[in-house]
Amino acid sequence: MKLKDKVAIVTGAASGMGKAIAELYAKEGAKVIVADLNLEKAEAVSKEINENNGVAQAIEVNIVEQEDIDNMIDTAIESYGTLDILVNNAGVMDGFEPVGDILDERWDLIFDINTKGAMRAMRKAMPIFLEKQEGIIINTTSTGGLNGAHAGAIYSASKHALVGLTKNTGFMYAEKGIRCNGIAPGAIETNISDSMKNINHFGAERTKIAQSAIPKTGQAEEIAKVALFLASDDSSFINGTIVTADGGWTAAF
Repeated sequence: MKLKDKVAIVTGAASGMGKAIAELYAKEGAKVIVADLNLEKAEAVSKEINENNGVAQAIEVNIVEQEDIDNMIDTAIESYGTLDILVNNAGVMDGFEPVGDILDERWDLIFDINTKGAMRAMRKAMPIFLEKQEGIIINTTSTGGLNGAHAGAIYSASKHALVGLTKNTGFMYAEKGIRCNGIAPGAIETNISDSMKNINHFGAERTKIAQSAIPKTGQAEEIAKVALFLASDDSSFINGTIVTADGGWTAAF
């Protein structure tokens, strides 16, 4: 029980990596807030966790709304008395569009979800962590946040920004007992492709060069194990870094 009596929030937890993280955290003893825009699916995840002797509560969260983020963290405090672990996993893909084809509204939406949403949740959680002089933040970044040709320009830029935010936060609060790390998954079998709209043919063709080097795809449960490591005392000296979990994909570059 590596997370016994810990309280964790996982965003984007109704499916994919978020679901796997929430389930593993609960199995390891954490009380979990299952946060997602899709409340029905979040409730299904929460129900399954509780039926398996875990503790979980579903909450509907639109990560682009500060009010929803505030309510999410306030709910953790009201329900379980504290917050120990914040996992910013919610995210969406772009349509592989290169910079010449970017629409402002598309740029703003993807940054609001992938970058600003994580920042707002971190900002809201920080006073709690500072008062306790301990806390753990885990951001799902992506290999697209480390390289230039794993997605389109907007997704890549949003995840690069999240990498920078993660590293800066890890350093800034290192002496306050707060750790902030990221996970950069490679090709994982999830439903994130459902968020892809209006695929850009030129951009998609260009990314095939990088995608051709993918040695294997991963499972959401494999990323959850990395998230468990980063949330537990096993990673007590790891801070302000990005753990790449891509089956060796980026080792080719």
